[in-house]
Formats: sequence, structure tokens, C-alpha cells
Amino acid sequence: MVLSLIFTSCYQVCPMTIRHLAKAVKKARDSLGEESFNVVVIGFDTAKDTPEAMRHFARQQGIEDDNWKLFSIDAQDVEALTREVGLVYYPSSRGFDHIIQATVVDAEGKVYRQVYGQVFETPLLVEPLKELVLGRPQPSQGFVTNLFNKVRFFCTTYDPVRDAYYFDYSLFIGILIGASIIIFVSVWVVKEALYRRKQPKQFS
Repeated sequence: MVLSLIFTSCYQVCPMTIRHLAKAVKKARDSLGEESFNVVVIGFDTAKDTPEAMRHFARQQGIEDDNWKLFSIDAQDVEALTREVGLVYYPSSRGFDHIIQATVVDAEGKVYRQVYGQVFETPLLVEPLKELVLGRPQPSQGFVTNLFNKVRFFCTTYDPVRDAYYFDYSLFIGILIGASIIIFVSVWVVKEALYRRKQPKQFS
């Protein structure tokens, strides 16, 4: 899960932050799968971030798909959550000043990585997601699925020119060629050993 905390009455920083996050999320989903992770946006201004305000914010920023969840929570939960993820905020003339961060949370609900800044480089978000989605074997998945995810993990590469991830078939082909050579040599060694064992012994 990717978690972002905002306040809906922010008319500049928070909307720009979410729009940039949405671009990075799209690139991550293009690479890892549409349903590989969720994005949760929570309003920490409990006086104004009502459910309706959160829905309006989602419509304005174009983040209304099923894998984006927007929540309005009470002050006690905001205090506990911000303490858990390390978000520092305080009232100011602009509403609030706060650290701009996106938090990557693993399947056990633990903070796995923090990504800071209104604008950040795509791999800062996608790489930890790739590690969680593809890099860790899941007990519920079979051997073939875990093996396939491992191949995807090593062959999914970032192209800084296009600012996008792609599946590098050359790495996959290299792995196959390397595995084929190892198998061929192993079979040859075994056959040679069996052949020599079957040969009659020479006595002088």
C-alpha cells in the first residue's frame, strides 16, 4: 500500500503532490499490475476533511478508480497514524505546514519505505513496491507463480530516458541461455561419468 496524508483545503502543494504521485502510481501499475497495490489518501485536517470533501478532492485530482481509497478519520486516529508514519505538521497561515511524504506499507502493515518531496524520481516509489510485490515469496502462491515473479523482479528495468519501467527480454534470454549451458554441461558430465563406469576395467 502507498499512503499519503493531505488536507483538502490546500490549493497548491497537496494537489500537485497527489498529481505527481498519481503519475508514479500509474507507472508502477503498468509494470507490476493494476491490482498489485492500493493507494490510500487520508485527510488529517479533521475539521474540514469530511467524507464529502475527500470525494470532491478525488474528483478534482482524477483519482477515483477502485485502487485509490480516500478516508476521513477522527482526531485521535490522525494523531496515532501521523505518529506511526512520522508525519510532522502544524497549523500555519496557509492552513498547515507539513512534511511531504508518501509511505510504502507492507502486507503486515509495517512502514517499508518513505518517499519525500512534492516531486520525486519514479524509482524512489516503484523500487520498494517492486520489492514487496515481486521480490518476496507469498505462502498463498505456488512455486511456479513465485518463480515467475522472481523472473519479473530481475527483468523489470527502469529507463530514465522514458521515465518508465519495461520488461527487459535480453536479461530473460541471458538467464535462459545461462541455465541451458549449465544443464547441458551437467548432463554431459553425468553421461560421461556413467559411460566410464560401464567401461571394462583394464588390468596390467
